[in-house]
Amino acid sequence: MKQRILIIDDDTRHRNLLANYIETQGFDTLLAANAIEMKKQRERFHCDLLILDINMPGEDGISICQRLRTIGDKTPIILLTSRNNIADKILGLEYGADDYITKPFDPTELLARVRSVLRRSLDKPMINYQEQPNQFQFGTFVLDISSRQLWCNNQRVSLSFDEFELLKILVNSPELPITRLQIALQIRSGNQENEQRNIDMLVSRLRKRLIDHSTTHQYIQTVRGIGYVFRNMSLDQSSL
Repeated sequence: MKQRILIIDDDTRHRNLLANYIETQGFDTLLAANAIEMKKQRERFHCDLLILDINMPGEDGISICQRLRTIGDKTPIILLTSRNNIADKILGLEYGADDYITKPFDPTELLARVRSVLRRSLDKPMINYQEQPNQFQFGTFVLDISSRQLWCNNQRVSLSFDEFELLKILVNSPELPITRLQIALQIRSGNQENEQRNIDMLVSRLRKRLIDHSTTHQYIQTVRGIGYVFRNMSLDQSSL
């Protein structure tokens, strides 16, 4: 049986050219222009690998990669990017991408990377959609996801809808930097009412909720040029 590759890219011409070439090399392909179409294709067909463009309108490739890994989806991912930005590549790999390639590229190089990633994936168990923990503890705080409540020293801490969603996003990916755009896209199920400039104000409000008088540690830390990261232990912030 042929292995099936799903190509997610908003550039129709590039998407079709890539699919035509990959099919000549013995693979089946599926096509999607965005995260919504990707979801529909994956509901209908099994996919052995995702080729995912980073720079797409709506939910970008890095956000998609992060979301899939957060729910335990281990399907191999190769990121495509036209950006000469090392931060994007680092974020992609940190969030669980198996490889990346920068446009423009030689199709034979992509094919070699596809085959390499697929070979490596044979040694990995394909565990999809793992159940996420219902509670997170950090310092004197306990975040209960099921009840949507935050507690500090057994006292309830009042959170707005957006404050709770932001904290949930951050604690689900500890030690991994998250961009303002990724946060804005995930809050309210991808509704971009939360423009990126408003994320800073939201972070500021949430930080005030997370004041723990037993420590001076800042749980939500700024990562220059990227966004924010959740850290449960005190770290030297001089490099941030």
